[in-house]
Amino acid sequence: MSFPLSPPPVPGLVRRLAAGRRVRAVWRNELGDLTFRVADGAEFIKVGGVHSADFTSEVRRLRWAAPYLPVPAVIDFGVDEGAAWLRTAGLPGVSAVHPRWQADPATAVAAIAVGLRTMHDRLPVTSCPFDWSVAARLPVLHPAHRANLGDPPPIDRLVVCHGDACAPNTLIDDVGRYCGHVDLGELGVADRWADLAVATLSLGWNYPGQNWEAEFFAAYGVDPDPLRIDYYRRLWEDPDL
Repeated sequence: MSFPLSPPPVPGLVRRLAAGRRVRAVWRNELGDLTFRVADGAEFIKVGGVHSADFTSEVRRLRWAAPYLPVPAVIDFGVDEGAAWLRTAGLPGVSAVHPRWQADPATAVAAIAVGLRTMHDRLPVTSCPFDWSVAARLPVLHPAHRANLGDPPPIDRLVVCHGDACAPNTLIDDVGRYCGHVDLGELGVADRWADLAVATLSLGWNYPGQNWEAEFFAAYGVDPDPLRIDYYRRLWEDPDL
């Protein structure tokens, strides 16, 4: 996941949805899907291939989480011209991997941790209709990978997980505080370590030069759990998942 190094062409679909407003690509994910900022950031348009982007699933999750957390409000979504698209209202702040926060990783790491703890504490497990448990994720694994993974550790604490708690998906305001989450397409109930393992793994990719895990766990408010971290990182990194 990255900021585009050079501006990619703006698809006609995006221009039509933008209705004459200025458009700029601001994010490309690992699947090649692009997110465009419209005008002054009041709106964003995410575009992906119809076979790779499941925006219906993401829309359901965004709408469910909205009463509890700052997440993008859904304006509209659909499939046109061979592409899936999602229009959302903008939120205050910028990604935790914006150049401003890459230059101040201590602030960014603390904000990511506080944001994830806020999500885990606020979203109600008992009424969440989405499942991101090990049991829900294992069936899509190749049998050999599933066997190599081994048995999962006992659950520590069930929460509603983000599902992709990598650093870019936390938004930070002008003074360095968590102010929202984006990309909730995998949100669901799971052990909190499914998120914590991935969040800390991503710190090394996005803030190289120092190990920030101790600072992250201190800000979140939990001691590291090497067994659970190892298991959930291996589950996350499996190429077939």
